[in-house]
Amino acid sequence: MSTLWTPSGERPIRRPAPASEQDSPARSTSAPRDGAASGGNREFEEVDDTSLDQEELRRLRDRLAATPADVVIANHAYGIFELAGLHLSLDPPQLDQARLCIDAFGLLVEGLGERLGEPASQLREALSQLRLAFVQVASAAQGGPPNTAG
Repeated sequence: MSTLWTPSGERPIRRPAPASEQDSPARSTSAPRDGAASGGNREFEEVDDTSLDQEELRRLRDRLAATPADVVIANHAYGIFELAGLHLSLDPPQLDQARLCIDAFGLLVEGLGERLGEPASQLREALSQLRLAFVQVASAAQGGPPNTAG
């Protein structure tokens, strides 16, 4: 199991099963745990979607609908942040992929601004750090001296 960094700490993330296991009847998907309506970052648990009846699906939809949209969007933004960091950390770094992630992250953070709620300032700081890291990694990948400004 891997984790996702958020300003309030590491959060566990369960990944989908490898392709060979996805053909099995016990595919999984994520659903919010109890308390999702109270805001903040949420942990997710695996749900066997083959055994969900209509009532269970309705309850899951209701819980998701009760979760403030800014919480869900901020969590997706953190995921994009992590994806950008992953592409920057590879050897060699995947700069085009990292650039796409950073641009998407920037569009969310700068485009939505304070509408992202409490994590808006942390997301802006993360965007600045990510952009600086990109410049440093790109410079090093091109054989130039590392950019230590900042």
